[in-house]
Amino acid sequence: MPRGPRTTPEGGHLPVMLAEVLAALDPRPGQIAVDCTLGRGGHAVELLRHVGPEGKLVGFDLDPNNLEPSRERLSTVGSNFALHHGNFAAIASVLAVENSQADVVLADLGMSSMQVDDAGRGFSFARNGPLDMRMDPTRGRTAAELLATLPVGELAEAFREFGDEPQAEAIAAAIVAARKKSPPQTTHELANLIRQAAPAKIVHGPGQPTPRQQQIRPTARVFQALRILVNREMANLDALLRALPGCLKPGGRVAIISFHSGEDRRVKQAFRDGQRAGIYAEASEEPIRANDQERYSNPRSRSAKLRWARRV
Repeated sequence: MPRGPRTTPEGGHLPVMLAEVLAALDPRPGQIAVDCTLGRGGHAVELLRHVGPEGKLVGFDLDPNNLEPSRERLSTVGSNFALHHGNFAAIASVLAVENSQADVVLADLGMSSMQVDDAGRGFSFARNGPLDMRMDPTRGRTAAELLATLPVGELAEAFREFGDEPQAEAIAAAIVAARKKSPPQTTHELANLIRQAAPAKIVHGPGQPTPRQQQIRPTARVFQALRILVNREMANLDALLRALPGCLKPGGRVAIISFHSGEDRRVKQAFRDGQRAGIYAEASEEPIRANDQERYSNPRSRSAKLRWARRV
């Protein structure tokens, strides 16, 4: 039976592929480290330890609820850090304020367990709550507002592009038909609509005589696609990838952990294009995956892919 996410002695969730991240970035004393996605500070704490009191950590997060817990954890290691509430698409502006370029940059593109576990945020179909899904709850349109207004074609395109959902058109049509009477307002209302539009398929797993239902996959894919759409995650990632070369010092390193095939394709292409243009001296040929032990103890790591690059 799969275990839940690993935790630290202080009760925080351990970051995905920490050892692999540190190996890829090789942070050293006196360097400037940037964590673009603080979460609750798991990666950031280790980066701060490695750069030491002579260095500095710059961190930011789109979710303002993550800043104070990160600040508390980082304060147990040192005081040489600066935290910003905002999108990593603005990394160049943040570093300009800090009057610095970065030696190492990390972006972990996944959601934090705390966000998923909070029913009020609307990220999980397993917990009933309002269809919000905004990483920054202080701005932007909610998932419910998008579902109530976007044309069927735009919804289907989002479910295909961001969720790889083969039944995107049927699900989008069901949502548009339902909203004429009552637009979905909660996660369970949306999940029920998806299950009706994309009925469960009965399949046999390899070597399994007992059939099992594969009904959760369309729901998971649509929820993922809707979250990406609400938060403009692909556009923000593209902006980060464009800005990175100008933010890294000569020889600086960047590592990005992705959880979606579309994210990974963008990172892979940007690093390869940068190599061809002479911007990056080297980049990972293949994505780095979590080892078997971590995949077993931390299910969130199973879909994670880590890619890195080094500035000339």
